[in-house]
Amino acid sequence: MPKTAKKPAETPEAELEDLRLSFLIHDVSRMRRTAFDQYMKPHGVTRSQWWVLSNLSRHDGMMQTELADILDVGKVTVGGLVERLEQAGWVERRPDAADKRARRVYLTQQSRRFLDGIREAGHEMNELAFHGLSREDRRALFDLLSRIKGNLKSIEKPKRG
Repeated sequence: MPKTAKKPAETPEAELEDLRLSFLIHDVSRMRRTAFDQYMKPHGVTRSQWWVLSNLSRHDGMMQTELADILDVGKVTVGGLVERLEQAGWVERRPDAADKRARRVYLTQQSRRFLDGIREAGHEMNELAFHGLSREDRRALFDLLSRIKGNLKSIEKPKRG
């Protein structure tokens, strides 16, 4: 745990505010996932599949192990997801140039077209979610959440087997 995390909250009220804030962040994240699931349902893609495609759109050609780490799931879980996506024509696995035993995952043309088209649905959902927040509010929220994310990344987590 980072040394700066040992400082206790100033008052019981402050501790309660921090707890409420933590629950609010969790609730917002859960509600956003649920709302986005509804937006994706007509397109025939599950949340897990969407998350794989979304991450590959930013880092095409990742190793399955890297994908498992980013998604915070086990290698077997991501292997099953990638296999189903490959069978549906959304991704393809190719051997790594340096290590023939390792396999990299790439988007197909079908998934690239799908991702291009689905960006509009994502934009619509974000506009609904961020309604009433100015561009300045959104930037400030982004900065604050990024700082929290950085703090959380610095917390050592147990290794997966």
